Amino acid sequence: MMHDFTDTHCHFDFPPFSGHESESLALAEQAGVRRIIVPTVTADRFVRVLKLAREYPPLFAALGLHPLYIAGHHEPELEQLAAFLASRPPKLVAVGEIGLDLYMENPQFEQQQRVLNAQLKLAKQYDLPVILHSRRSHDQLAAMLRRAEVPRRGVVHGFAGSLSQAQAFIRLGYYIGVGGTISYERAQKTRNVMAQLPLTSLLLETDAPDMPLAGYQGQANRPERAVEVFHTLCQLRAESPDDIAAHLQHNTHSLFTLVG
Repeated sequence: MMHDFTDTHCHFDFPPFSGHESESLALAEQAGVRRIIVPTVTADRFVRVLKLAREYPPLFAALGLHPLYIAGHHEPELEQLAAFLASRPPKLVAVGEIGLDLYMENPQFEQQQRVLNAQLKLAKQYDLPVILHSRRSHDQLAAMLRRAEVPRRGVVHGFAGSLSQAQAFIRLGYYIGVGGTISYERAQKTRNVMAQLPLTSLLLETDAPDMPLAGYQGQANRPERAVEVFHTLCQLRAESPDDIAAHLQHNTHSLFTLVG
């Protein structure tokens, strides 16, 4: 039986997809990946991602300012984000990709926290979930989310932290994004975490074109490989593939409004 999947995190506005949208979506569809959520990383990509979502039925947009580009996020970019959210574009399903990153060089962490707080407030104001980036910053992020109390909650994407860190996010009502990291035998910690978390808290994603799966190193990641992430997850867990697929889809539709 072919399952119906959503890639909840794919940077479809970047190569190798830009300019090859129709072929890329056809490959995803053949694999059973029927919906793709496209988060932005900088304000200059807002228009492009909204246009993609308008033009291609499987695509949905998230708008946000990613912490890796913190040097370019200032008041005008936040005002731009607020204006787009206020205009309620069709197929806008989240504020993202937003978050914290202590792995990068010169993290400007105070500024990261300011920009994240501003975006959490916008998510609250416009009643949208958030798509969260977190590297070496899970405890700080959990503390900020606890204070922010975003009603629609969100997902901590591409999670590779500890079981207790994942459980802290789940207690706050957040989902955990399962990506290609689990395809690597050496990623025992993450594989063990994904085996133990409640199925009710997991979402499927690729982070394409980033985060290539084992066996595809050096190649751009692609949304259809969400299916391979799913197969690996099935190997790690006790439940049946049908049960796992049903939960992933239910969780996706509980968090995001994927209509339009």
